[in-house]
Amino acid sequence: MVKFSRQLDAQLIPEWKDAFVNYRQLKKNVKKIKLLFLTSSPPSSDGSHWVGFSLLDPLRNFLSRGSRGESNEGDEENLYEMDLIQSREAEVKEFFEKLDDELGKVNDFYTTKETEFCERAEILDKQLQILVDLKKILDEHRRRQRRRQRSLTDDSRSSSDAFGRLSNSSSFSENSCYDASTDGSNSPITEEIIAALERNGVSFVGSARTKAKKGLKPKTTTMRIDIPATNATKTISAVTSMIWEDIVNSQRKEGAAGGGGGDYISRKKIQCAEKMIRSAFLELYKGLNLLKTYSTLNMMAFTKIMKKFHKVSNQRDSGSYIKKVKRSHFISSDKVVRLADEMECTFTKHFASNDRKKAMKFLRPQQPKDSHMITFFVGLFTGSFIALFSVYAVLAHLCGIFSTSKQIGYMETVYPVFSMFALLSLHIFLYGCNLFMWKNTRINHNFIFEFSPSTALKHRDAFLICTAFMTTVVGAMVVQLVLKSAGFSAGHVDALPGILLLLFIAILICPFNVLYRPTRYCFLRVLRNIIFSPFYKVLMVDFFMADQLTSQIPLLRHMEFTSCYFVASLLKSDPYETCTRSQQYKLLAYIISFLPYYWRAMQCIRRYIEEGYDANHLANGGKYVSAMLAAAARWKYAVDPSPFWLATVIFISTMATLYQLYWDFVKDWGLFNLNSKNQWLRDELILKNKNIYYASIVLNFVLRLGWIETISRLSLGPLEGQLVDFLLASLEIIRRGHWNFYRLENEHLNNVGKFRAVKTVPLPFRDMESDG
Repeated sequence: MVKFSRQLDAQLIPEWKDAFVNYRQLKKNVKKIKLLFLTSSPPSSDGSHWVGFSLLDPLRNFLSRGSRGESNEGDEENLYEMDLIQSREAEVKEFFEKLDDELGKVNDFYTTKETEFCERAEILDKQLQILVDLKKILDEHRRRQRRRQRSLTDDSRSSSDAFGRLSNSSSFSENSCYDASTDGSNSPITEEIIAALERNGVSFVGSARTKAKKGLKPKTTTMRIDIPATNATKTISAVTSMIWEDIVNSQRKEGAAGGGGGDYISRKKIQCAEKMIRSAFLELYKGLNLLKTYSTLNMMAFTKIMKKFHKVSNQRDSGSYIKKVKRSHFISSDKVVRLADEMECTFTKHFASNDRKKAMKFLRPQQPKDSHMITFFVGLFTGSFIALFSVYAVLAHLCGIFSTSKQIGYMETVYPVFSMFALLSLHIFLYGCNLFMWKNTRINHNFIFEFSPSTALKHRDAFLICTAFMTTVVGAMVVQLVLKSAGFSAGHVDALPGILLLLFIAILICPFNVLYRPTRYCFLRVLRNIIFSPFYKVLMVDFFMADQLTSQIPLLRHMEFTSCYFVASLLKSDPYETCTRSQQYKLLAYIISFLPYYWRAMQCIRRYIEEGYDANHLANGGKYVSAMLAAAARWKYAVDPSPFWLATVIFISTMATLYQLYWDFVKDWGLFNLNSKNQWLRDELILKNKNIYYASIVLNFVLRLGWIETISRLSLGPLEGQLVDFLLASLEIIRRGHWNFYRLENEHLNNVGKFRAVKTVPLPFRDMESDG
């Protein structure tokens, strides 16, 4: 049977860990009381051993001593017993004081979160009501528009252009809603909907109700639809709207009537608003379920600890204290349960077409169970990989492909492709190791990356992808050597790596729901967001992946060479000449070396603009600019190995390395806190052994110095040079995988410090007060 302490650690919400009852500390207090009871326990009058403790025991002992008339030695023994009993009383009193403190902490946190979620639910209800009313207005307008189109009247055409236009800030005009009807009468449905909107705090610009106020300058509330610029289209639209806003505002200042110009209330904009509200419902419902779990686990903790105390002390106070806990707010309040039930009904009605089964799939997604078949296939592919690699080593030796006469051709065509696969496989393997460590240390990586727990990769899945990937690659290498030994033409044999590359690309973009499609498409979306980073909202997963790409520059260079080689072969030109010596290829290689740093710098600029002009984002962008300058200096030194460029490379690369190390240790890992209780580290550490952090600092420092090899000008042959480059590229990937764990650990601890267990989804409708 699993101990409750382990069960509690496994089920508690990691971000709310500090708000849970300190079960382990209370257990220690109970053990201390138990030791006091077991110390010199006096025997009872009937010779049986004394167990348990009561607050009336001192009085009983005093009366018994008076009736027996003990000697002086007995008096000293009784004094010792009295001291022991007093110490027990003090310990019990301290225990109950700590219990009260823990109960107060739990109650306060529960009340705070309950109030927060109730306020969010109230705001969300208003947002949903506005959405429903707007959809009714649009549906009513569409019906009227169809009737007008059938009647083909001129008035209907003019009113159709006037309906549904927003002001530059997406504000609504009541006149425009009435103008949608040309028969001079107002639709009762429209009147009712507008009244409902006004009850939700939204008034319409130019409202007749507002103008009817007695001689006062009306104060109107303009409603704005805020759709976040999360992609390229919305970003361009947001910039266009800003320009249009200036134009319309200037027209209004010149006397333009309210409601003229602006954006249409489009069906697409309403759909975006609906998605935002739906996401907010899901997050709020998740938060309510977490709060119910919080209440249940804490009640179980108090019950368990009081049972232990009762077993040790045999006091009846334990039962009364459990009744006190049950009367506490975090147990007695039913607001969260009722609110969750209401949200289920609301979500089913508005977002699941009254299909409760469909609604529950979104509100309570089923967690996939771990399959032992995955572990079996990981072992199978691992064994196959080892066997195939042994066969490849033997065949390579027999064929003499690494001899002086044959190694040039092999390293030109085969090495870039297969080393690219090897580096990618190493990165996936390290990601699997990160997933394993994050799971064991209770780092909520799915919440940080905003992954769906039902489709997110687990460490076994990552290991399966890695082993299957490398088994296929090594198998292709063996087949290539067999074909080469069998006398097949060099053109057909060398095409095998290209076929393998096309096969993996086809699997990556395969539209069928096989081979981890959610993960593949998420990967493609993130790559798209990175490539067009100035136009896409930067999420945690986006800049995290962009950081990975800065460590995969050798892989990108190999991809460039492979693509160039096979395209040149298809065009019947000399692939080696085209892909090694042409100026166009060298320029493209130079650009590819810069692209990951450029993308990451653009992300920092975007975050700087979106997140309140925080200078930290500009400083972070400066780190990548320094890396670009260092890469440019090393490239120039490779072309012109003069003493001047050597000194320039050393200076710029040293400054860039110090910049990067500072950001790694202080900003990304949160270490080197001078006021920390853990010297040179931070106050909160997930790993218990502090020496691991010190070793990680040294390792990251050493691996950051890999650029020294690029200026050492070692005299190596083609094979040795390629192997050294592959080794350095592998070390950089290992450094990045090592960096990943501490980066997410620090992010997780920041969330824990702010008790962030659910996302705060932005809502689309916003009220802006203005003077009419």
